Amino acid sequence: MLWVFVLLVLLSALAILYAAIGPLRATGSARTLRLVAMVQFAVAGVLVLARLTGFA
Repeated sequence: MLWVFVLLVLLSALAILYAAIGPLRATGSARTLRLVAMVQFAVAGVLVLARLTGFA
């Protein structure tokens, strides 16, 4: 079940990143959207690392 959650987090991060570097690039919130996407990528990485090391 954790893998499904990680997949959903990654898809969400990719969608936000696409919006931030694509259609919403000229808006003032593009930097914030990129930051949110990077945080989501980091969370997904931590979850994968926790699963592989046995902590989750």
